[in-house]
Amino acid sequence: MQDGSAPITHRRVLQIAIPIVLSNATVPILGAVDTGVVGQMGLAAPIGAVGMGAVILSAIYWIFGFLRMGTTGLAAQARGAGDTAETGALLMRGLLLGGAAGLVFILAQVAVFAGAFALSPASPEVEALTRDYLEIRIWGAPATIALYAVTGWLIAVERTRGVFVLQVWMNGLNIVLDLWFVLGLGWGVEGVAVATLIAEWTGLALGLWLCRDAFGGNQWRDWARIFDPARLRRMLQVNSDIMIRSVLLTGSFTTFLFVGADLGDVNLAANQVLLQFLEITAFALDGFAFSAEALVGGAVGAKNRYQVRRASIVASQWGVGGALVLGGVFFAAGPALIDLMATSPDVRSAAREYLFWAALAPVIGIASWMFDGVYIGATWTRAMRNAMIQSVAIYVVALFILVPTFGNHGLWAALMVLNVARGITLALRYPKLEAQVA
Repeated sequence: MQDGSAPITHRRVLQIAIPIVLSNATVPILGAVDTGVVGQMGLAAPIGAVGMGAVILSAIYWIFGFLRMGTTGLAAQARGAGDTAETGALLMRGLLLGGAAGLVFILAQVAVFAGAFALSPASPEVEALTRDYLEIRIWGAPATIALYAVTGWLIAVERTRGVFVLQVWMNGLNIVLDLWFVLGLGWGVEGVAVATLIAEWTGLALGLWLCRDAFGGNQWRDWARIFDPARLRRMLQVNSDIMIRSVLLTGSFTTFLFVGADLGDVNLAANQVLLQFLEITAFALDGFAFSAEALVGGAVGAKNRYQVRRASIVASQWGVGGALVLGGVFFAAGPALIDLMATSPDVRSAAREYLFWAALAPVIGIASWMFDGVYIGATWTRAMRNAMIQSVAIYVVALFILVPTFGNHGLWAALMVLNVARGITLALRYPKLEAQVA
């Protein structure tokens, strides 16, 4: 565990970033296997049930995504300050919050599932199978939400190889159990759910082992520190700011889809295909933003202004390089990727027409993504939240101006405006962030 004064080098950035990129690559593989094994049953309903159940739980768990980012920023600062006791206490706070939230969802599952089906109605057969799936998977809620804190802590202490090991274990075990339970034992949808449940709880056990340094002393059971009102308020403020920012960002992408739906089925389908390019971008560039979180957080904790700037620049250099490479790949290989994802000639043609927007997105968006990492590491979350509010307001204006005039091109242009606005509003606040480090 390096302190906040250790030299920030390109090698150090890559040691944090590369395992994150590799671990992200395992995520779509698991989704494909889940779909593939139930697809072997030869029925449509099980496929729909697994997909619908996974979406419902992802939406529920996503609410607590702030726990990953908040834990990273706060724990990195504690590490940088050399405060071992607070580093361990932060992990315990995150684990307790995640466990408590999971128990609430278990107790409230009837109401939660009823609300989900009211928002996303399905055929009686699909709904029945989805309920079977959810009633098993919900028992993994405490583990899954607590794992956000574990992942955030590992990133904060620059142990992203642990994150990679954790993801490979969970997704690999899940795949093996999928094949055994569904294809071998014939458990169907319930088999997929049980496989994931086992992977979640064993993943938490492995994650706690990977974080074992936090339990080496008595800090993990220093209840006076863990429940200290001032520290709890700080954690609440950081996490609530991140949650508001994330809700606004997700709402912006949801609006993009809804507005696209009004532009016709072909445009909607083409946009959905091209949004997969943005998902690939997020998977590929997350590692560099996470590097900024860990390194900037450590530098802020050490009160080292030079290191804050150095961390921001070095991590961003790799982020920009990655964005340029991805943009080039999308321009060159985009048509072939579109053909893999869509068979309709009309959808393929439309997606090609708007491809250059998806190829520009990594280059246009990299500033906002890297600044997010810097601000999370510095726990300047209120400024990040306020910048997002301003950017979304600009985005809404852009939608009203550009879509009626330019149609789907205007919709994509508005999305680029959102990313430019995010980058600019965060960049304008950065000098003050750096100045406060002393």
